[in-house]
Amino acid sequence: MKAFTEAERQEFLAAKHVAVLSIDSADGRPPASAPIWYDYTPGGHIRINTGPSTRKARLIERAGAVTLVVQREEPPYQYVVVEGTLVETTTPAPLDAREAIAIRYLGEEGGRAFVRSLDGQESVLFTIRPDRWLSADFSDEF
Repeated sequence: MKAFTEAERQEFLAAKHVAVLSIDSADGRPPASAPIWYDYTPGGHIRINTGPSTRKARLIERAGAVTLVVQREEPPYQYVVVEGTLVETTTPAPLDAREAIAIRYLGEEGGRAFVRSLDGQESVLFTIRPDRWLSADFSDEF
């Protein structure tokens, strides 16, 4: 096992993966975790779009920090863990940001259709600055 280089971990995070988001629950329970779509450009911030009344949205705002786990689920196993700080909250989430995230996962036509299907529903865009990274690449072992 080896760690990714900085460029490799940023490229891996920028690739299309469903992430697991973890947030301090601050109520004596373990951290809250949920699968989530996200957007990331190497060297930039992580963007997450969700409903403002969801538990994860309330926890992100209260904690001000999250952990994002992104993994490759088939050999060679690889992962990147990012701890980050909330730097901006935008309500409502801008249409272009909502579309960019949906298109990343569903393609151009599917992403736009998905966003249209949510028309009228409230949304919030969280922008997270990556602060600490942990990565592993098990390519050498397969």
